[in-house]
Amino acid sequence: MGHEFVTENMMSSLFALSLASLAIVAVVVLIARFKINPFIVLFAVSLALALGAGMPPQKAIASFEAGAGRVLGHVATVIALGTMLGKMLAESGGADRIAVTITSLAGTKRVSWAMMVIGLLVGLPVFFEVGFVLLIPLAFTLARRTNTPLLLLALPMGAALSVTHAMIPPHPATLLALSAYHADIGRTILLGIVIGTPVAALAGPIYARFIATRIGPVLPSALEAQFVNHDAPENMPGFGITVMTILSPVILMLAGSMADLMTTAHTPLNNALHFIGNTDIALALATLLSFQVFGAARGFSRETILKFTNDCLAPTALIMLLVGAGGGFGQELVDSGVSSAITDLAVGAHVPLLVLAWLLAVVVRVATGSATVAMSTAAGIVGPILLRTHAASPELMVIVTGAGSVALGPLNDAGFWQIKEYLGLSVGQTIKTWSVIETLIAVLGLAFAMMISLVVG
Repeated sequence: MGHEFVTENMMSSLFALSLASLAIVAVVVLIARFKINPFIVLFAVSLALALGAGMPPQKAIASFEAGAGRVLGHVATVIALGTMLGKMLAESGGADRIAVTITSLAGTKRVSWAMMVIGLLVGLPVFFEVGFVLLIPLAFTLARRTNTPLLLLALPMGAALSVTHAMIPPHPATLLALSAYHADIGRTILLGIVIGTPVAALAGPIYARFIATRIGPVLPSALEAQFVNHDAPENMPGFGITVMTILSPVILMLAGSMADLMTTAHTPLNNALHFIGNTDIALALATLLSFQVFGAARGFSRETILKFTNDCLAPTALIMLLVGAGGGFGQELVDSGVSSAITDLAVGAHVPLLVLAWLLAVVVRVATGSATVAMSTAAGIVGPILLRTHAASPELMVIVTGAGSVALGPLNDAGFWQIKEYLGLSVGQTIKTWSVIETLIAVLGLAFAMMISLVVG
């Protein structure tokens, strides 16, 4: 679809790279310097980029709408259900219960590391956006209870979620690369843990402690009030039932991802497991469960539960708009041919196969904003080359492709705007924190994989 709007030889790789770079700079400057509404900026710059690449005006508008709708169709449901689950967790005192338990086990000084470990575990079967909305209420509550800056908890958690998204099966994104490279899942999990754990530590708690005091004041997020219960009820739910409730969507999604291994394909049980393992269904079931565990069982009336779930959605409106606009921006890059032209530039570079897979993933990540699309696209291009040359370890190829797929944390990524709005950051602060964390994950992932390749081959 991308090349139909671009005449032959019109879209050179260097022109495409310049156009994309100019668009990204324009977004940053217009939002940060001129204080224009981020949604308006993303919409306007997306259309300007498409027109500059030669797309007809009507096609440019349709492309933005398609991209925004595609992203929002999934992410809006995730954010809405996750926010309601988080609100119930906070109002019932469940978040306080977990915070008290974690603090007593890990100690106040190690709570950043505890959040990293939780992020690694919860992130295994779920996409970043899902894991983030599940865990952010816990970060808000822990920050208040331990008097710890929110960034020291939320950034390590986010870094861990991103690492598992990129490097460790059975995450859905890594399974795509596993298939393309014909890699062994057991060896990939082992190498993913060996590489991913130190990467998460360096990009998470260690970098968070370095940057938190260097980005200036951070205003309280409008969402924080929804997730922090200053007067937790005395009859807080037990630790076990609280953890099981917030992990229930993770368990359901894991069951769905393993359905074909545990049951015969297309049987009623197999279909049922796939159904309940769907992200939206798993979160919906968990949210309904929370109405009982965190609501009725704590003495809240139906009217009170309805009020909680209605009130908590209002602050998410801007997040959903920005996430959708980011999707529209990414779709313009793809449909205009800019993404393909930049990818061709990377393919033409004569570099080692591990580096080529990483570089392609970085390019597609910047061009589309999607880590999953970046990983699947890069693996699809490099996979046949690997199978023909056997020039690198298939398992390490999965890991470096995943590492590259999260690079830079660009402005056309839904996660960028989630981090910005939930943590109350400016665009500049989000770049200095989240974009750098994503880049650290990418670079460190490649570096550790290259070192291990000297042994694994």
